[in-house]
Amino acid sequence: MLLSGSGKGTAVHAAAFLRTREIILEEQLLRTPKRFGRIFAHEVFHFVWVRIGNQKRLLYENLLQAEMDRRARGELGWSAESLKQDLTPWDRANRSEKWRVYACESFCDTAGWAFGGQARYAEMTLAKQFRKVRMRWFAEQMLHQPLPI
Repeated sequence: MLLSGSGKGTAVHAAAFLRTREIILEEQLLRTPKRFGRIFAHEVFHFVWVRIGNQKRLLYENLLQAEMDRRARGELGWSAESLKQDLTPWDRANRSEKWRVYACESFCDTAGWAFGGQARYAEMTLAKQFRKVRMRWFAEQMLHQPLPI
């Protein structure tokens, strides 16, 4: 079992270590290929997040701000959703560290959903209208082509 956080930690299925360029995956994920794909894509996109540059990260944060302005609830994975629930208006307004960590996790959970091969799962709680906007953002910003959605 993998643990994250301080003290006893929180059980996680995987972890990305950017400085050493490693991804650690829980062996049990091999028994659930669709879940493995989603979680593996999430971890790979941690490496993408640090390399896409400030402009694209800010564009993604703006997308999240627009969702919150429209009172979007939910997320595309528990890691982002748990962080989203702890955000305050101050965090949003000041781009606090909590906000930036949430934005990264949201980006990675969205990538896991978009590229991981698992169409539906329990942790997918973001409404369809917002999922469509995120998919369009990924197509335009990451794949550099519009999606016919």
